[in-house]
Amino acid sequence: MFPYKVWTNRLRAEGRLLLWLLLLLPPLSATGSFISRYFSKTSPSPTPTSKIILDDAAGLGRVFDGIGAMSGGSAASRLLINYPEPQRSEILDYLFKPNFGASLHMLKVKVGGDGLTTDGTEPSHMPHRDEETYSRGYEWWLMKEAKKRNPNITLIGLPWSFPGWLNPGRSDPYANMTMTALYVVSWILGAKKHHKLDIDYIGIWNDREPENQYIKTLRKVLNQKQLNRVKIIANDQFWQPLSAFLQFDPVLLDAVEVIGAHYPGTKSDNDSLKTNKKLWSTEDSSFFKVEEVGGCWAHILNQNYVNGQMTSTIAWNLVASHYPRIPPERDGMLTAKEPWSGHYVVENPIWITAHTTQFAQPGWQYLKTVGFLKYGGSYVALTDGLGNLTIIIETMSYPISQCKKDHASFFQVTDQIIIFSLQGTFKSLTMLQIWYSRLGKQSRNYSFEKQKPLLINDGTITLKLGLDEVYTLTTITTGQKGSHPTPPESRPFPSNYEENFNFGQTRGNIAPQFADQTGVFEYFMNDQDTSGHFFTFRQQVTQRPITWADDADQTISIIGDHNWKDIKITCDVYIETPVTGGIFIAGRVNQAGSSIRSAQGVFFWILANGTYEVTSDLASVRVIEKGIANVTAEQWYTITLIISRKMPKFSRCNKNSS
Repeated sequence: MFPYKVWTNRLRAEGRLLLWLLLLLPPLSATGSFISRYFSKTSPSPTPTSKIILDDAAGLGRVFDGIGAMSGGSAASRLLINYPEPQRSEILDYLFKPNFGASLHMLKVKVGGDGLTTDGTEPSHMPHRDEETYSRGYEWWLMKEAKKRNPNITLIGLPWSFPGWLNPGRSDPYANMTMTALYVVSWILGAKKHHKLDIDYIGIWNDREPENQYIKTLRKVLNQKQLNRVKIIANDQFWQPLSAFLQFDPVLLDAVEVIGAHYPGTKSDNDSLKTNKKLWSTEDSSFFKVEEVGGCWAHILNQNYVNGQMTSTIAWNLVASHYPRIPPERDGMLTAKEPWSGHYVVENPIWITAHTTQFAQPGWQYLKTVGFLKYGGSYVALTDGLGNLTIIIETMSYPISQCKKDHASFFQVTDQIIIFSLQGTFKSLTMLQIWYSRLGKQSRNYSFEKQKPLLINDGTITLKLGLDEVYTLTTITTGQKGSHPTPPESRPFPSNYEENFNFGQTRGNIAPQFADQTGVFEYFMNDQDTSGHFFTFRQQVTQRPITWADDADQTISIIGDHNWKDIKITCDVYIETPVTGGIFIAGRVNQAGSSIRSAQGVFFWILANGTYEVTSDLASVRVIEKGIANVTAEQWYTITLIISRKMPKFSRCNKNSS
């Protein structure tokens, strides 16, 4: 099989002889050989042809800033840190290692704020006004692993929620803008001091309208702390109204380095272009749940620049590493949901990303001669200014190119021939490397396959393109399709699981396999205890955060298999707050993430006022049974919940004598 089709502009006599000999041979395959598909005498109509000039003589376009992905905003990377070696390192290689897999240029992470953000919560570095801690959570670890593989990777931070002390009882963190700016800047300073990480860009507040005075205050505080190098992205939502504000406020214009939009549908607007600021799609795609993974990503990686002059695109999200039933299911470049088995799946977007990231680096520039193909699809071309050239072509059809939040009008893509005429600096090129992918519902698909180098004569290249294809033509010779051994087989969560939390200090104070949905639970050594409960798992949030999502009123961390029906749960528990305190264990919980507030299941509560309840919902509205339990705060109890399809039961709590 010879999956790509290419000619040069010369066909000497010996070439014509070879062509006639090839036509006398039988077809190599019925579905796509070089001979049978593209030189058949019975073709019903000629393939449409267009000519494209690639030239740098008239100058270059915008500077390419890189391709990235996001960890955070959803706690979607939560289970990754629990993976055993070597699988954990293998996953990180596919994401970050240059010339191996996705080879990402950027990593965007959440500045944890103790609140729910789509798939769960992540802890704040300042849970209280007078407390700073830079060991909480897993984003520090992830950034260091990314830097270990690619020292040049760009690091970006963005808050989704904020701890409640910044503005108690309010829905925004702007009561004291200087205090909020100092809170965010402390995260940047802590990254450097405690983890030797340089944060390159910082955002404002995910998916919220711009607060212009806060943006200016944040810039001022950054400068005061000698962080002039840290640039501001605003506003991580829409082009407007920020783009309009920037045109009439020179201080605000000076404060913002990048205008960031979410799911822009490949389009910017006139006001954003007039600012001459960098335009980035700072959250895009949400595409991997569809059957033909990667088609959306291939489409927007090119067309965000062709259509909208966006010089960076950041995927939602980096890795789908959260429990099933927490939506979205496969919304990651790589799926890694089973740390207990070590199983993971390298998804197609890894290789679609590689078509760009392995052959163009931040600091390269787009050619001005980029655009749409006449018969559907698009192309971009980039150069390092030193003679290197990379061309990326995509012909994604409408059905597989639609991103989750894209509402593009229908368009047609057909088989076509394109003739590239290399002009200017590139006219003297004699050879290009070729990498090829084919997606969609084909008889056979290809993912980032290297082809024979292309010899060029007199600067002309001719390609025949089919549907749902991606090509990279490049002078860069270092590209690789990296591989690791086949991961272990998938296995369900262990049906018998016990955790005593006696595992010493952990990365980020995270207990293995638990995924917080509301509140923040952490490994805690209870050195004042004399009852045998030195190693514990403690809920840390004592004040409702300034939320991004609709956090539940009750804190909850989940573990296990959502398919379990008949289960027995036993847990030693301790209520710290007299009278108003309480605790519960639950099974058959049917919702998580942003839907956790409406979760239903079987919930067994004991309350510090001396009562117990069994409810069918987390909100504790639908009470099945309640009574007296003789419970008090500051005592250890063992509680057991047995759920059976035949006869649901619960066991009332007993004081633990251990």
